[in-house]
Parts: sequence; structure tokens; C-alpha cells
Amino acid sequence: MSTKKIVIDPITRIEGHLRIEVEVDEEGVITDAFASGQLFRGIEYIMRGRDPRDVGLIAGRICGVCTNSHFRAAVSSVEDAYSLEVPTNAVIIRDLMAMALFIQDHIVHFYHLHALDFVDVVSALGADIPSTVKEAYKYASDPYRNSESHYASLKNRVQKFVDSGKLGPFANGYWGHSEYRLTPEQNLILLSHYLEALRFQSEISKAVAIFGGKTPHPQSIVVGGITSVADMLNPQRLNDYLFVIKEAKEFIDRAYMPDMRLLAEAYRGDIKAAQGRANGNFLAVGGYAFDNDRKLFEGGAIFGHDFTDIQPFDEKELSEAVDRAWYEGDEVCYTDLNDDGTLKTAEPTDKYSWIKAPRYKGEPMETGPLARVLVSYHKGGLIKPFVDEFLEAADLEIIDLSTTMGRNIARAIESSFVCEYIFKLVSRLLQNISYYDTQTWCKYEFSEMPPESSGRVFLEVPRGFLSHFIDIRESKVERFAVIAPTTWNATPRNRDGKRGAYEEALIGIKLADQSKPLEVLRTIHSFDPCLACAVHVIDLRGTELSKRLLRVE
Repeated sequence: MSTKKIVIDPITRIEGHLRIEVEVDEEGVITDAFASGQLFRGIEYIMRGRDPRDVGLIAGRICGVCTNSHFRAAVSSVEDAYSLEVPTNAVIIRDLMAMALFIQDHIVHFYHLHALDFVDVVSALGADIPSTVKEAYKYASDPYRNSESHYASLKNRVQKFVDSGKLGPFANGYWGHSEYRLTPEQNLILLSHYLEALRFQSEISKAVAIFGGKTPHPQSIVVGGITSVADMLNPQRLNDYLFVIKEAKEFIDRAYMPDMRLLAEAYRGDIKAAQGRANGNFLAVGGYAFDNDRKLFEGGAIFGHDFTDIQPFDEKELSEAVDRAWYEGDEVCYTDLNDDGTLKTAEPTDKYSWIKAPRYKGEPMETGPLARVLVSYHKGGLIKPFVDEFLEAADLEIIDLSTTMGRNIARAIESSFVCEYIFKLVSRLLQNISYYDTQTWCKYEFSEMPPESSGRVFLEVPRGFLSHFIDIRESKVERFAVIAPTTWNATPRNRDGKRGAYEEALIGIKLADQSKPLEVLRTIHSFDPCLACAVHVIDLRGTELSKRLLRVE
């Protein structure tokens, strides 16, 4: 049977530059896939020779979206190297910033990076307004901004875009594609929430900025604790934070979660057909203690969808290789493309990505909200009732979450869960303050710290499992390394020949229109790729590294 190669380069609506190549058979079914990280950066080398107290500010620049995650992880790795015990209040403030980022990241990802894989914007113009209002009540008892006047105004706005011949932010979509399953009324509902989320995402950013000083690139986390003491002790600032979170909870309960129910119903066939399911290996480290050492997320590893055997996380089982990445040891070794612009993948030794290949117990793993939900759920974690409530309402099973649509459902459930427990974290902070515990920094003398030491940290961040490693020599950074969530999910094959999560999730998907591979975009977007976080190495010699051909077939 002959095969055809389809190249999508670049994948848009993600952070960074990603190239996907798929091979399809005569029936249009994907038989093989290659994910290539095309972004090349140098953060890890930039760290060398720096004062360890500065690594947070530099690491925060790894990405313009994941700023707080890398900032905190880098600082925490230094604290681990120096065996510093961070005060409880500082940990809570860091957690409150992180939880606000979880909510913002998940909502922005779905509505602005992914929703248009499900929502046909042009189709929404055919919606009947009274029917749209009625439709929204199928999925929520009090739908968000659900009125005839609101939907009529929205239709007029979109109609003006169409009449002008320019769709503005909705240009370049595959409108009319057969894989769009929603009715015009359902499209209008989600389009409304898309636009509302544009306003909302700037509001939720304020919650991070209240304790971070600014966002992106917050300033308040320092080695030993935090600097936003005045904000912590100011009742108005705490109230401002809670007000934003209450607004977030309202949007999640009345828009985000109902939209997931709507999509779960519309794409039920794809869910039950396991579309977008990867290899069933999931990795989560857990964390965010809040009450009697209970954690928001449980840690562990799942292999081959065996939910009866959740193995504890063991950092000794982590490894990272470069067999099929564009490296030779620690040196850059770019391998050019074939003459026709395709990746060199014919041989098992061909290199085709800047992304290294992390493995856990020798296996490629999927990380992210889905991994957290599955591990925590099967370990009886705090999120379990939130998952059960959705599964019952949508008439789904837990295995159904291991799909393209399921990754989105997991994010929405996690957002609702995080919102609920943020209030408990604030209560714990207020209790500490009421008992005159106002410590926010662990005092230390840098000159007295060991000149040679090593540290590491493992965190759960919005996109998944993040780890930072640091070696300090002569009180300077000698080595700094990052394994980000996207490094795990976008991993290339290694000497083992096993596909990474992106690649495996595409196998078996049938393309309805090979010239418009919407199904590929939908599955890849479900992982929330962040290629900026995945690659951090440079050639110190300053030589020309590559010439490449960018092409979309």
C-alpha cells in the first residue's frame, strides 16, 4: 500500500515553532508521524558563570507564557542546593501565584489556542438567536451571558468581519470542514465565550501580579522566600486576589465546564473511538500541600493505561538522550533536511528535532493535566469527586479522558478543582497571620553557603511535569538544565524507536481532507505545546547552525 507524506510547518496557535510530518495510507489514515521542534535557544548556557541568586530572573525568560513556573523552579533548585527551608507563608504565596497561573493558562489555551479546532466561526452566523439561548441551558443551569441581545450583538460583529472580506482574528481557518460537528447555535455559544475569555484572561493575570509585582516575568520570588510582604499583610490586596478568583470561578462554572459537556456530546464518537490516545504512559510528580500535608495533586507513573498499578515517582529513573535529536553529546550537530524539504527519518539513526528525548524507566511518557487527573484519581486524590461529577454528567468512563477531547476535559476539571482549593490556601495564610506568623524569607548569608553544591526541583505546572537542575562551583552556576513538560510530550524517537506522545497520539487518525489536516491540529493542540520551554542549548562557537526549508503541503 502506498503512503503519502503531509507536512504542517509551522503548527500555529502554540508557543514556539513545531513541525509535524505524517504519513497517510490510501484511505487517508495516519500510519506514522514525526514531531520536530524547530526552535533553537540558549538559556541553559546563558546561566553558566552567573550568581545562583539570579537564575530565577533569567529562567523566567525561557517563555513568555510559563514565566512564573520557570522563575519559581529555578529559585527552588538553588534553595535545594543550599538546603534552605522556605517559610510556610512564602510557599503559600508562591502557590497562590501558581494556582492563578493554572487557571489563566488553561482558559487561554482552550479558548484562544484550541477552540477554533472545534468551532466553525462562519457557521455561527446561521444561528437562530432564541434557539441559541435555549441550547445553552442544556449544559448549564445559569449559562454565561446567555441572552438574545448579547447573541444578536455578537452576530452583528462577526457579520461585519465577513462583509468586509476579512475575518480578523478568525482568518485562515478551515471553515466548512466536515470535521466541525457543532450546530450554528453551538458555534455561537462557544464563539461568545471565546471573546469573553479575551477580556477575562487579562483579569486573571492581575491575580498573579498582586503577589508577583508584575506579569509576565514576576519579580517577587527570591532565594529563601518572597518579597511581596506588604501585599500579604494588606487585607485589601488579599481581597483583590479573591475577587479575581471568584470571577474566574464564575466563568469556569458557567462557561468553561458547560462547553466541555457540549463538546463531549458533539464529539462522543471520537472519544469512544479513542481518537488522539497516546501510549498510555503518564507521569506526574504531584505537589501543592495545603492542609495536614494533603496535596492538591498526587504523584506517580502509569504504564500502558494500567490504572491498577500506580508506581511511585522515582527521580533515579529519569534519563535524557539525544540519539535522534540534533546534538552530538553536548555539541550542536544539525542534520539538514532532505532535498524536498522533508525530515530525514528513513533511517533509525536520522536526527529530526532540536528536542531531546527524556525517558522514565526507559519509556516515553505523557505529562500534563491529563496525567495529573489520572494519577490523582486512581490514588484517591482530592480531585476525584470533581472527575466523577463530570464523568457522570457526560456519561463517560475514566479511560475516555485518554483522548484528544479528554485532555481538554481534564484541563477544565482541573481549573474548577484549583479554583475551589485556592480559597482554602488563602484561609491557611490568614490563619498564620492571625497567629502573628509573618515570616516570608529564610535569612541566610550567601558568603557562608557552600561554594560547591547541586540542587534540583520537580514541580507540577500548567503544562505538566517540570524539572530544573543546577550545579554550583566556586559560588557560580557551572551547569543548569531544564526538562519541561513539552520536552516530554514532543520527544522524538530515541534508540528505542518508540514514538513520543505527540507522535503516538496521531497514529490511526483518518483525515477527512488531506489538504486541510484539521484532525492533526486538533490532536496536537490538545497537549498545549510550548516549544519555547522545550529547547535551551546554543553553539558557543557562533557558527552557522542550519539552513532550512519551511513548507506546507
